[in-house]
Amino acid sequence: MASMNWKARRNALAATVCASTWVFANVGLAQTTDKPAAVGQATVNVSIPAGPLESAILAFGRQANIRLLFPTAITAGKSTRGVSGNLPARAAVERLLAGSGLAYSFTGPNTVRIYDRANQSAEAGSVAADGSTVLEPLVIKGQDQGIKGVIETEGYVGKSGRTATKTDTPIAETPQSISTVSQKQLQDLRPQNLSEALNYAPGVRLGQYGAEPRYDAFKVRGIDLTYTGIFRDGLRQIASPNGLFRLEPYGVEAIATLRGPSASIYGASSSGGIVDIISKRPTEEPLHEIEVQYGSFGRLQSAFDFSGPVTDDNTLLYRLTGLVRDGRNQIEAIKDDRQYIAPALTWQPDEDTKLTLLGEYMNSTTGGTWGYINEYGAAGTSVGATPVYGGDARFNDFKQKQWRIGYELEQALSDSVTLYHKLRYSDISAHQEWVFADYPGIVLEDNSGLATDTYLKSDFDTGPLKHQLITGIDYSYMKFTSRQGSGPDLFTDSYSYVPDINYSETQKQNSLGIYAQDQIEYDAWRFTAGLRHDWHKSDYAPGNASYSRDDSRTTFRTGLGYVTPWDIMPYVSYGTSYVANPGVIRTVNSVAQQAEPTLGKQIEVGVKYQIPDRNVSITAVLFNIDQKNATVYETSSGLNLLRQLDLKSRGFELEATASLDNGLNLIAAYSYNDVEITKLTAETKGNTLNSSPYHTFSLWADYEVQDGALEGLGIGAGLRYVGSSFGDNLYTPVLDNKARTFVDASLRYDLGKLNPSFEGVRLQVNATNLLNEVKQVCTTGYCYFDEGRKVVASMRYRF
Repeated sequence: MASMNWKARRNALAATVCASTWVFANVGLAQTTDKPAAVGQATVNVSIPAGPLESAILAFGRQANIRLLFPTAITAGKSTRGVSGNLPARAAVERLLAGSGLAYSFTGPNTVRIYDRANQSAEAGSVAADGSTVLEPLVIKGQDQGIKGVIETEGYVGKSGRTATKTDTPIAETPQSISTVSQKQLQDLRPQNLSEALNYAPGVRLGQYGAEPRYDAFKVRGIDLTYTGIFRDGLRQIASPNGLFRLEPYGVEAIATLRGPSASIYGASSSGGIVDIISKRPTEEPLHEIEVQYGSFGRLQSAFDFSGPVTDDNTLLYRLTGLVRDGRNQIEAIKDDRQYIAPALTWQPDEDTKLTLLGEYMNSTTGGTWGYINEYGAAGTSVGATPVYGGDARFNDFKQKQWRIGYELEQALSDSVTLYHKLRYSDISAHQEWVFADYPGIVLEDNSGLATDTYLKSDFDTGPLKHQLITGIDYSYMKFTSRQGSGPDLFTDSYSYVPDINYSETQKQNSLGIYAQDQIEYDAWRFTAGLRHDWHKSDYAPGNASYSRDDSRTTFRTGLGYVTPWDIMPYVSYGTSYVANPGVIRTVNSVAQQAEPTLGKQIEVGVKYQIPDRNVSITAVLFNIDQKNATVYETSSGLNLLRQLDLKSRGFELEATASLDNGLNLIAAYSYNDVEITKLTAETKGNTLNSSPYHTFSLWADYEVQDGALEGLGIGAGLRYVGSSFGDNLYTPVLDNKARTFVDASLRYDLGKLNPSFEGVRLQVNATNLLNEVKQVCTTGYCYFDEGRKVVASMRYRF
């Protein structure tokens, strides 16, 4: 539903449309033939340079001999990167409007309507016989189209975004694998954490630690991203051993998963890729939403989301999002409590300047001990988990306070040069209590950091080549202090004893990077090349020792794609990565020192297809990653020893997303991933990395009735298949992870369709693991259990 009264919004938008000047680009139409080409598929030959969008549309209409209808109000302040070559008309219009936030539709072989995707106010423009414009009823869409310029989606389908290239590039023309979780998908599936939000993304390994509530732990293409691959709004999230930001999905606009090395623009990051979490931003369209939830394990939550203009001219916009939750986990001793508030403010005094402030504060409590008591065999090796919790409810709280404050600035310096600058300060304070085998402990950890990124985007031509060049510099700083202690073997019944602090460690990290990237268009060719150099300094003091390390690394990425007349783009890309291993000490030639950085490289070959006239995207990818110098704790010997891991990750991924006009939304993903150990121990060389299934598959389908007696009813169902894997790196049979299939479901109803008095009220029920499929899952020789059935009911009111 729309965020304000529908009739008031319709009248306001209609008034805006009527007050705007309507433009007909090209007054002459091409001659029709007895057998005209399919709508939008006739080839046009155009050469439109980068520049103001309105004049570009006019020139396009003349060159292509196509009539384009649009109100001038929607093109004000917008620009185009240009388009040239012999292309299908539909593909040419798509590129002309790329990054503008505007959409289009063909009303005939030679007529195109251009409208604002956010409200479709220009969807009303059709042509009468006398050439005049006829206004039809307006179609109002909700807040599910992403953020113009940052990430744009249409239903479930990602259209464009900055995550892959730091420019507003169409995903279908990006020569690297990227998936999006849109606002529409978040609303339909209602994930409770980051892992659940990625349930239907290809190449992501979830659930390797069962229902672990403390961290968002997962792997992409067989490589862990927990500490090195999570970004927020394009900036790296700070992380320390016990200080990782927890995600509140209600404060998220969308999520982009970029698979493969991306160090050439992001610096130190995982060779598996990055997950970029896009925060909710202020909207020009008023939004008022309140919601209550009740669900499994005594979950009770209330939330609100308010946004809109502060001033009549939209110079100042605001957003305020928050929630309060009281709940438990499937293990009764583990809490799931949370208080969350996220204010945001946007100032846009003119069309060339935009400044957005983003803040967040969250106070959360979960369990300090996670997991079950394991049974052990010879040399201390695990033989599996027992259904007995390993902690104790009387000394078990893991309390964390986290907050961040930052801003993003976009400043147009000229028609072809734009400055982008963002900065964020973050802070985490964690207090963890734990008990294992009646032995208690405590960890107090404080973590703070600064991240900033500044770059110029320049659009220019060199002959027939169109360039988007970015040149930038970024800096990050992080410091953490961890104080730890453990107590006697037994507690008193009151558990009033708190272990003394008997160990502490601190670390400081500084990282500076400079980078350049050029995206080049030549006819239907798309070429990307990026180069970066980083300087990283780390000072680490565990106990009474002290270590320092300086690293300097160069990384690069290149990709080439060709956009065919059928909207299919085959591509190939190659990239490298590095990430430091702070806080890890190794002994080399009898000398203790911080571990070497982890290095990676990947080659990827793929094909992307956006079906013409359908909001459907299909991607197929082959990849090969080589990673060296990762540091892991290996338990194969029966001892928890620090080792150096080299691996080779090879695989195939297939993804399809669709949002169709008939109310059907689909997500389908399949991954084959072979993660081979090339260096660890003599016994494990050549084995498959533990907890790395060869096959994963997921399918989600959601349908909303569009008319009739059941209009407003939505129903969704999904399957998630996780193939078998090994529970340790020695293939110990009793630790094998059996294949499993999870079923999810959703049911919702818009009460406003039943009775206008309930306009804005939506009832919804979501279930994960509906059939309660719970099996043992082992990782690095320690075993857990899957999370069981979870049901959450919600009532949302938008007004």
